[in-house]
Amino acid sequence: MKYIRQFLWILLFSFIGEVLNAWIPLPVPASIYGLLLLFAALLSGVIKLEAVKEVSQFLIETMPLMFIPAAVGLLESWGALEGIFVQIIVVVVVSTVLVMAVSGLVTQWMIRRKER
Repeated sequence: MKYIRQFLWILLFSFIGEVLNAWIPLPVPASIYGLLLLFAALLSGVIKLEAVKEVSQFLIETMPLMFIPAAVGLLESWGALEGIFVQIIVVVVVSTVLVMAVSGLVTQWMIRRKER
């Protein structure tokens, strides 16, 4: 029952994100609205971390499985990608390094902020 309740909290914020996406005419995905709302609720203490922790960890652990269909789709469209393969690799490598650097800097900033 605990896991169902935790999953329902996540679904509630996802639903609220969908509603906001329909109401606010910005090019922001509904999932981002939901994540930001859940983040704000966790920061403000409206929802305790224990209310979503186990299900969140499970969803993060299974996230790599969600990329398998996208990878298969890329393999099936190899003919269209063949001519621009080098450019794609450069973009993937640069964006990966950039995301890792920004994530590391933000994490360090948050840890230092928390230590004060």
